[in-house]
Amino acid sequence: MGSEESRKKVLGKVRRVVIKVGSGVLTSADGLNLRIIKGLAQEISMQMEAGYQILIVSSGAIAAGIKKMSFTERPKSVLMQQATAAVGQSRLIMAYENAFENYQKKVAQVLLTRDDLVNRRRYLNARNTLLALIKWNVVPVINENDTVVAEEIKFGDNDNLSALVASLVEADLLINLTDINGLYDDDPRKNSNAKPIFLVKKIDSGIERSASSVTGTFGRGGMFSKVQAAKKLALSGIPTIIANGKVKNIIGQILESKEVGTLFLPNQKVLSKRKHWIAFTLKPKGEISIDDGARKVIVENGKSLLPSGIIEVRGRFGIGDSVKCLGSSGEVLAVGLVNYDSREIDIIKGLKTSQIESRLGCKYYDEIIHRDNLVLV
Repeated sequence: MGSEESRKKVLGKVRRVVIKVGSGVLTSADGLNLRIIKGLAQEISMQMEAGYQILIVSSGAIAAGIKKMSFTERPKSVLMQQATAAVGQSRLIMAYENAFENYQKKVAQVLLTRDDLVNRRRYLNARNTLLALIKWNVVPVINENDTVVAEEIKFGDNDNLSALVASLVEADLLINLTDINGLYDDDPRKNSNAKPIFLVKKIDSGIERSASSVTGTFGRGGMFSKVQAAKKLALSGIPTIIANGKVKNIIGQILESKEVGTLFLPNQKVLSKRKHWIAFTLKPKGEISIDDGARKVIVENGKSLLPSGIIEVRGRFGIGDSVKCLGSSGEVLAVGLVNYDSREIDIIKGLKTSQIESRLGCKYYDEIIHRDNLVLV
């Protein structure tokens, strides 16, 4: 199936859309690019009138804060960046508020940290709030809560956040707007012969190499992080389009199936919502090294991880925490939720399940990680 055919087939069913707007689109030397924001508000309002439900994941708080505080450069320390984001977030949401008001649309500010999606109750609260806003025909403007976020609860960048939000609300499409026309086989800003890639059926090592050659102009995420976000979403059965947010009527062109940007098709075989949550929302607290026999059991046979296959335990973690499973050469094979804490696993590693109780004095489960809580990477 060609690129044009694929677009019509995929985009013809789209109704709920997450639009991520990157720093390279939203910011200029003078801070926020208000002309771009007004144009996006007009486009999004038109698409909402046509029946689309739209959520925005927006960068730009730190850039807005830099302008408001008359700084000459981006602060380097995390503390100063957090304070700058606090100053700029109000200006960012006000810019969206003013822009959408011209089209009789209301916006709502939603600030998230990874903790909000790791905790199951808060995950459902966030989902229900976003769905209520959509039902009210309000445009959610979502950003990471940079003011309070610490390293261990960061999403990493808004590319990752947009993928998690799209999965959270069960979107039909993620549109990732950046400052170039999509994915190329090389960086088009350095190589005039770089060729655009309009359709990606599967994200393999070649696609990842192409993405890693294109760095970001602004913000934390370059093209590689956008492709990784698309890869995560493909496992949820959600397509992604990376396109140039500075092109006029870009959202309309995408939704009309025009060949703009790069379309990443979803996987045929998708993860359940629970396994996607385990794989991409939770942050692993430790590592378990396993032998080749255990590798075969979990990777090839799809079975649970038992204590007999464990060689080493690294890090401190509790029951129910997420950990990485590493192969003999250190490669990450899987991520899963453990039934025992790190101290207990260290005591029973290498043992048969029948020996667990005599060594620990109790036995919760036969499995260290049950296959239902184990996701292959």
